[in-house]
Amino acid sequence: MLDLHRLRLLRELSHRGTLAAVAKALSYTPSAISQQLTQLEAEVGVPLREPVGRRVRLTAQGEILVAHAEAVLERLERAEADLAASMGEVVGTLRIAAFQTTMLTLVPQALTTLRDAHPRLRVEVTQSEPEEALVALLARDFDLVLAEEYPHDPEPRPIEVEQEDLCDDVIRLACTLPIEGADPAARLRSAAAHPWIMEPGDNAARRWAMALCRAAGFEPDVRFVTADALTCLRFVEQGHGAALLSDLVWASRPPTVPLSLLPEPWGSRRLFTAVRRGSGAHPAVRACRDALRGAAT
Repeated sequence: MLDLHRLRLLRELSHRGTLAAVAKALSYTPSAISQQLTQLEAEVGVPLREPVGRRVRLTAQGEILVAHAEAVLERLERAEADLAASMGEVVGTLRIAAFQTTMLTLVPQALTTLRDAHPRLRVEVTQSEPEEALVALLARDFDLVLAEEYPHDPEPRPIEVEQEDLCDDVIRLACTLPIEGADPAARLRSAAAHPWIMEPGDNAARRWAMALCRAAGFEPDVRFVTADALTCLRFVEQGHGAALLSDLVWASRPPTVPLSLLPEPWGSRRLFTAVRRGSGAHPAVRACRDALRGAAT
């Protein structure tokens, strides 16, 4: 009979890519992980991994075993959810990953609701960009992830993940420099003459912003790069450029810079929560999702 612990280690390796990463996440030594996987290979009679540079890739047989491990672990998630639901009180630990604008607005209010309603529930929150957090969710580093999806930039939806829509978050052109135009498209094109502040790298926000500007007929002059929404806002306030700011930046306070709507259908992103398949019925997950929806309304 296959050992579930060793199957879990193989699954961890499929998500993390190196023995060192698995060992660090699970507080083992790399040699201990390797010994367990070697024993699993001896049990099934075929190699389950092969080196690719500094990383490890699963063989076809390894991928088959991981697929079955995912199904078994999903059933265990459901079993944990059923047990927790039978207790009559929301307890335990819930690990949440959230990106910056939700950390500034939705998460604090949701934490207050959870603290008042479920005082024995321990909630741990880590700021993490959705691309990284969703991978970590599958690796069991988090139990719930707050994530986003931009227009014209659909994100992959792994079958191991359950998504639930939270809200639509309006995004607007923010600029204290002169812009003209009677409609959103004209005002966006007018802002092409100014410097821009955008997110770094090739994340979803940057891809969406670049696609928006190109659809409007211009290549933005990106002079300032930051992943911090408040830093971006400060640059706009001081007249250093134009930016695209989410309504979440303002929360319950009035805007401090002139804002313009964006052309449809570019003007909002979808916010959602993601959990591992099978865990959506867990009382702590349900309570957290309810609290986040309350914060978003």
